[in-house]
Amino acid sequence: MFTAFFHELRAAKLPVTLKEYLTLLEAVGSGVAGGRIEDFYYLARATLIKDERNLDRFDQVFGHVFKGLDLSADTLETIIPEEWLKLVTELHLTDDDKAKIAELGGWDKIMEELQKRLAEQKERHQGGNKWIGTGGTSAFGAYGYNPAGIRIGQKESRHRRAIKVWDKREFKDLAGTAEIGTRTIKVALRRLRQFARTGAASELDIADTIRGTAEKGYLDLRMRPERHNAVRLLMFFDIGGSMDDHIKEIEELFSAARSEFKHLEYVYFHNCLYESVWRDNSRRLTDKIDTWQVLNTYPADYKVVFVGDASMSPYEISIAGGAVEHMNPEPGALWLQRVNDIYKHAVWLNPVPEQHWDWTPSIRMVRTLMGGRMYPLTLDGLDAAMRALMR
Repeated sequence: MFTAFFHELRAAKLPVTLKEYLTLLEAVGSGVAGGRIEDFYYLARATLIKDERNLDRFDQVFGHVFKGLDLSADTLETIIPEEWLKLVTELHLTDDDKAKIAELGGWDKIMEELQKRLAEQKERHQGGNKWIGTGGTSAFGAYGYNPAGIRIGQKESRHRRAIKVWDKREFKDLAGTAEIGTRTIKVALRRLRQFARTGAASELDIADTIRGTAEKGYLDLRMRPERHNAVRLLMFFDIGGSMDDHIKEIEELFSAARSEFKHLEYVYFHNCLYESVWRDNSRRLTDKIDTWQVLNTYPADYKVVFVGDASMSPYEISIAGGAVEHMNPEPGALWLQRVNDIYKHAVWLNPVPEQHWDWTPSIRMVRTLMGGRMYPLTLDGLDAAMRALMR
């Protein structure tokens, strides 16, 4: 079975190596798992999975191999028709009624009975004590009551008595193509790290202290500067207009970036980069900053990230005077070219789904101006963008 587990993980395109698999077998042989399936699950996950984004697929493979039945949220839609699980009425039972409902007899018996129900049941059922459905006393289904059952298709726990919640996918939001949040953005941004120790010596260097104490024969405390991310980041945020549709994602990206990078500078622009930018959107018409000033202030070793949907009239990019809000003396394409000439590590993050890019000419134009370094604002896209910035 362990060999089948390894092959299933590889078939699911999870990056599990033979060395990691042998390490798992060694740990099992040493009794680390304790003989319980839950302990083995956590041991296998810690040993074989190195990236949080793979946890969801790992859970699905593990359930398929070791439970003999995959009732994840995706497969439930095909195994059990949705209409069988629609809530019609809540079940109300007295304490005496509940006391009369006997447990089926342990995990193995419940799983055996569930497989029988799946094979036999042909239609939706409501309010009974046997079939998969809603509002009854069967051990299988939703919105009913049984002291030891399997919850299927129910939004949340009610009696907290289910012995196994098959359709709970805790790590689905970490999948590479899923919608991102502040937590998942931080996971991707951490790839953009170059650690250094600079500044005042403020933390104890244990290894050097031990070495110095051994050499001198008395306690010799050695201090060192704190280790921090030395990457310096300059971000350009498109604001207003069509970007209003993406405010939530951009706020989460900004929040994650501020927590991950000590050296972070940012400015705002609208649609395309022109001769001026700003830092305060409430005063963007009065407190503008010359774009040349920004490019001359932050040296070429900064990593540059543009964030915008690149959705505009092509004239806003290619023609002097084509900007939607003012008469720009030089085309936006020229300013993007200047940024790329100065900063060798520059990318563009686009919140518009990648499959829609070819339908908007301006997105294709900006992508070309960025040398193809435009990435979708998904976890996989962020990961690819951070890799490009580190090359």
